[in-house]
Parts: sequence; structure tokens; C-alpha cells
Amino acid sequence: MIATSKKPEFAGHPKGLYVLFFAEMWERFSYYGMRALLIFYLTKHWLFGDSHANLIYGAYTSLVYITPVLGGYLADRYLGQRKAVLFGAVLLTMGHVLMAVEGSTGVIDPVIKQADPAINVFWMALSLIIVGSGFLKANISVIVGQLYARTDVRRDGAYTIFYMGINVGAAIGTILAGWLGETYGWAYGFGAAGLGMLLGLIVFVLGKPLLMGQGESPDPAKLARPVAGIKFEYIVYALGFASAFVIWGLIQYQSVIQNLLIVSGVGLLLYVLYESFKLEPHARDRMFVVLFLIALNPVFWGLFEQAGGSLNLYTDRFVDRAGVPASLFQSINPIYIVLMGPIFAGLWVWLGKKGLEPSAPAKFGLALAQVGFSFLIFVWGAQMVGPEVMTPVLFVFLIYFFQTTGELCLSPVGLSAMNRLAPKHLASLIMGAWFYMTAVGNFVAGKIGEATGGHDGEMTKQGTLDVYWNIGLWTMGIALAVLILSPIVKKLMHLDTLKDDELAGQSELGEPQAAGTGTSGETR
Repeated sequence: MIATSKKPEFAGHPKGLYVLFFAEMWERFSYYGMRALLIFYLTKHWLFGDSHANLIYGAYTSLVYITPVLGGYLADRYLGQRKAVLFGAVLLTMGHVLMAVEGSTGVIDPVIKQADPAINVFWMALSLIIVGSGFLKANISVIVGQLYARTDVRRDGAYTIFYMGINVGAAIGTILAGWLGETYGWAYGFGAAGLGMLLGLIVFVLGKPLLMGQGESPDPAKLARPVAGIKFEYIVYALGFASAFVIWGLIQYQSVIQNLLIVSGVGLLLYVLYESFKLEPHARDRMFVVLFLIALNPVFWGLFEQAGGSLNLYTDRFVDRAGVPASLFQSINPIYIVLMGPIFAGLWVWLGKKGLEPSAPAKFGLALAQVGFSFLIFVWGAQMVGPEVMTPVLFVFLIYFFQTTGELCLSPVGLSAMNRLAPKHLASLIMGAWFYMTAVGNFVAGKIGEATGGHDGEMTKQGTLDVYWNIGLWTMGIALAVLILSPIVKKLMHLDTLKDDELAGQSELGEPQAAGTGTSGETR
């Protein structure tokens, strides 16, 4: 209906927005559908121990957040966003299809397990999904911004529509792929995720004319230029595909990923500090604020990402689910996002008009408090009924509720703060650092999940609740410290001297200006 309409717009927005909406919706359908099943596939099919499975899960999700930095660089410099998204979608489709290949089950011996060709197909499937996400994840959001002029008042609404597509896809994919995978077999669940990605690819290809030429290469002549007799564009694709083989090795050796994250993280921190000390005093202070907020990123995501790992396993084994497949509970978070996102957006505007809106650092403190509290109330609920009784399902809904409200206080605010506090010439570096620390947080989630396995690597109810109680208390303590420091940190933002020509520009990663970065109580 949208494509055949003769008008250039539909419902007040360019038709290209809806192409991107549906392409991203199907991509998120496939990603979250597969994610909901992954920890169960590792523990029930390949028979990895709980600790090892959580570590693999953390390594996988951390790499998913690192590769967009490289994919964005290649798109900005060579391919353009459209071709990068198309290439990423192809890799993702291949990866999801390979996930449907099952090998022999019931093998515990790691040597025999690794000798099964199917497990190497599995590692390659994860690798293709990681690299494909790197090319697609940030670049498709950039095209959304390119459909509008920077002064177009519809931009915020466009990103809201796009963000709804992300969460609708995540909810439906989790429910459908999770139900098929746990009810009829892994191949059906992963196959459904692969089909969803294929539909997203088809939508994106057919919708090219509606993108109005946006997202094309900055230098088409360079892409077409032959290098050693091979078109340069094909060389970029070949390098992207070859990187999947590097990831194939990394994903199997999680300790290597941990060391790389530490070394490169320290290097990134030192470089940002080096650049910061070259700035004028107020800009330098803002960079210190950026580093402060970035440092809190792994704390939040380390707890939040238990959802797909240890919390998923706990729900499967120790929660009274009344026969509902455990993976379906992964849909609660995106459903909450769809329901509460508009409420929070309106709340910040309402508080801003009254001069009561919390600053960005204060919102980070509130986010940490909520995610920490979510674990404390979950543990309280589980222990209230006694160790021998299954945890009431109500507390699964509660832990996701408080984690979602925390996410709405941190994720959009963080993206916007990075974009607005960094000087123009450091904007890409800082946004890359934000995603990098999100990746670190996902790896931290794997380490926390590993701890729930205890000494023998197998999860117990009480052992997991002990870990959850400790991380909840620690995070509440960190949240309190952040809230106490937030007035000082807010002063270092120097909002009164922040001028338009210093800003990095409107964020094109799916988030409008975050409340708490305006002046005099204003949010725009």
C-alpha cells in the first residue's frame, strides 16, 4: 500500500522510512529470536556447562557491539550506508540459515564435540551474524536521518517510528522463534529467525527506489576503481567476509576476547584522555563527563544482559511458568519498551517544563538504581516462597519491568549525551567508545553468568540468587554514589556555554536529544 501510493510521502513521512522500518523490524525479529534460544541451544543441544555457555553468550553479544564501529567506518569511508546494510543483511541471512544446521546431540567430551563438523558450522553461523550486524546495525539508522533535513521537525517522530519497529520485531521474533525452537526443535526456531532476516533483505532490496538516493557511497569512482584487476568494492566485501573467519576463531576462545577488550580498552581510554587535554577548559571538562558516563556503561549492561543468559536459564529451571516456554519471557522487555517508551518521553518533557527534570548524570544513577533493585526484588520474591518452591512468575515480570525503566533512563540519554558533549572532531571516536563499553558490558554479563555456575560450572538456584543479591547490592551502592556526584558532574557539563557550533550534530543512531542536556529546564 505504501509502495504503490503515488504520493511521495505516507502518513507525513517519506516512504523510505517505512522501508527501513520493516527491514529493521525483520532484522530484529531474527536477531532476538535467535538470542532467546541461544543459551538453551548451548546447554541442551551442545551440552556446554552453564558457566561456559554464559561465557560464550557474553563473548558473542560483546562482539555484536564492537563490529558496528568498523562497519560504520567502512560505510562512511567507502561503501556508503545502503551497500553496507545490504552486505550486512546478506551475511546475517547466511548466518541465521547456518544456525538451523544441527549436529549430533548428547556429546559431552569436548574433543569429540569439537570434531563434529556441525559445531564448526555453528561457530561460523555466530561469526557471520556478528560481522553482518557490524555492517547493518548502525548504518541503517544513519539512513533514517539522511531522509530528513537537519532542521526538519519530523526527525524525532521518524526515529520514534523506527524505534517502535525495532521493538515490535524483537517481541514477535522472540515469541515465534522461541516457541518453535522449544516446542518443535532448534532447526524450526532458528529457521524462523533466518526466514525473518531473508524477508528483511527482500524488503530492503525492493525498497531501494524509495530511499531517494540516500546512503550511497561518498566516492563511487573509488569503489569502481580496479585494484590488482579486482574492483575495489569487491575487495571490501571480501575483507568483510574474511573477517568472519577471524571471529570464528575468537568466539571459541573467550579468554582471548577478554584480553583484547582490556588492552584495547586501556588504549582507547588513554587516547581519549590525550585528546581531552588538548581542548579548551570547558570542552575538556565535558570530555571528563563523557568518560564518567562511559565508565558506568559496563555496570548497567553487565546486569541487564543477564536476561538472555543466566536469567533465561533460571526461568527455565526454577520458575513456575505454567508450561510456557522459557524463551518467550525474552519478549517482555521489548513489549515494555513499546508500552512505556512514549510515557517516558512525555515524562521528561513534562518535568523539563517544571524545571524538575533530572540531569543526564542523575538519570544514569537512577538507571543503575533500578537495575540493581530489579535483582534485589527478584531474590526477595524467590526466597519468600522458600528454596524448595518454584519462583512465582510475577517476579520475572517485575525484574524485567525495573530493568526496562532503567534502560529508558540510560540508553537514549547516553547516546544523546555522547553526541552533544563531544567536540565535532571527536564525535565518531566518542560514539565508538560508547558502543565499545557496551560491548565490555556484554562480556561482563558473560562473566557474571559464569559465576552463577559456581565451582562445578552448573547453575543452582541458591547459588544464582546469591550472585544476584551481591550484584544488586553493589549496583545500588554505585547508583547512590553517582546520584551524590551528579550535581558536580552536571556543573562540569558547562551547559551554559555549550554552543550549537560545538555540537556533534543530531544523533543518527536512533535517539533524539536526550532530556537533561538542555539549559534552563528546556529539553529541546
